Amino acid sequence: MVRISNTVFNIINVFPFFLGLVAVVASIHFRLHGDTVCQNSLRNPLLIIGLALFVVSLLAFIGSCCKNANFFLTVYSISMVLIVLALTGLTLFAMVVTNKGMARRISGLGFSEYHVEDYSRWLQDNFVENKNWDRIRGCLSDSHACKALHSEATFSGFIRQKLSSIQSGCCKPPIYCKFVYKNATTWLMPEWGPAVEDSDCKTWSNDQQKLCYSCKSCKGGVLANIRKEWRVVAILNILILIVVLIAFNIGCSIIRKNRKLDDKNVSL
Repeated sequence: MVRISNTVFNIINVFPFFLGLVAVVASIHFRLHGDTVCQNSLRNPLLIIGLALFVVSLLAFIGSCCKNANFFLTVYSISMVLIVLALTGLTLFAMVVTNKGMARRISGLGFSEYHVEDYSRWLQDNFVENKNWDRIRGCLSDSHACKALHSEATFSGFIRQKLSSIQSGCCKPPIYCKFVYKNATTWLMPEWGPAVEDSDCKTWSNDQQKLCYSCKSCKGGVLANIRKEWRVVAILNILILIVVLIAFNIGCSIIRKNRKLDDKNVSL
């Protein structure tokens, strides 16, 4: 029975082992390839979760394969408790800070528009304020997100396109400014000025290095993308929690059985 439990235990721990390995590799990839400030929201959580799962899975393999390995299994169990608490806390936190924030759909448009004030104060303070935004704006300016936009011959053709949140918020002026469309990244202000008094309408520039990178709509688009990423992380955390709890339960069962065997051997 102990051998069967050990086998099941090892099979279950293969999943967090490879999940941890994938998370670490993904985090390293984000760090090494390009100026990753645009992907900064996922980089550190991926690395921390990945390393924790990787190390704990190694402890599980050692504890289930070696004799007199109660020490490793005990450390494994304590680590699992800490991981469960951490993942639960991170998941709840991610759900809370991303609970606020929805894209604004406009009838007749193939894309949504974004407003920074629609998102939680925590996301604003940690990603799109002051020096944080200066780094992200520089990254966006050097990227090819806006160059990938397809220039339609007419305004009606352009607004039927499917744009990402960053393309919609950073690569064009807000539609409510009612600028004159020339191409995807060139818009002219009417002689009588923008249709509404809004800072984004005045911030827009046809300079391809500036565009709307300093607009509130661009900050909103970036936060929409971060919100989506954090929601995905929250869902993955829930799946990882299920696997971790199953492995933890089997690990505790093995520890109890090993202790019973040790007690029997001592009594003999």
